[in-house]
Amino acid sequence: MFIHLRLIMLIGLSILFLAGTVEASGRQEDESWSEVEIVIDPISNVLTVYVRGEVYKKYPIAVGKDETPTPTGDYVIINKHKNWAPWFGTRWIGLNVPWGTYGIHGTNHPESIGRDASHGCIRMYNRDVEELFEIVKIGTRVRILGHVLGEPNKDPRRLAKGHVGADVMLVQNRLKAMRYYEGPVNGKFGELTELAMKRFEREMKLQVDGVVGMLDYMALGLLE
Repeated sequence: MFIHLRLIMLIGLSILFLAGTVEASGRQEDESWSEVEIVIDPISNVLTVYVRGEVYKKYPIAVGKDETPTPTGDYVIINKHKNWAPWFGTRWIGLNVPWGTYGIHGTNHPESIGRDASHGCIRMYNRDVEELFEIVKIGTRVRILGHVLGEPNKDPRRLAKGHVGADVMLVQNRLKAMRYYEGPVNGKFGELTELAMKRFEREMKLQVDGVVGMLDYMALGLLE
């Protein structure tokens, strides 16, 4: 009688111990996935997933063309959608880029992966973005490497009314510091930015067209 009772108690304690171990393991797994970070390198066209600072997996990607570059900087994931639109492939992972709608998504043009081919978004093979979709969550950090003026071996793009991007924000910041621009520093090249550029060009005795070219970049002190 006592032996059976003792055996039942030992079995019960063992079950409780195992349940606690599984629960703790689950918590550790959840905590580890909460420490996911994505780093995107537009030069090598590679997206790397880090978990707790260690490389977990790398994926080939396509990034923006020279005239529509992928925005550099630090962002977070703000939305996730399945089959949002055909041209976004099977998954969409949205980023909080302030001047437009940018994200990581699949593609119906898999031949573009590995090239600079998009309008600024990060394209992946559908099978890869489906896998990534399950790893990340709202709030996951995304770092896109590079300089706001583009790759070091290329001239910065000419900026004009209608353009958006971190390079536009840089120009706006400089014009504002020099008291030519009084509008919002939002990365959107609108009428106020164009007028400020024309005032700047007029004073600097540059061609007055409101377009930011190489001579404008140099006069603004953004290039040497």
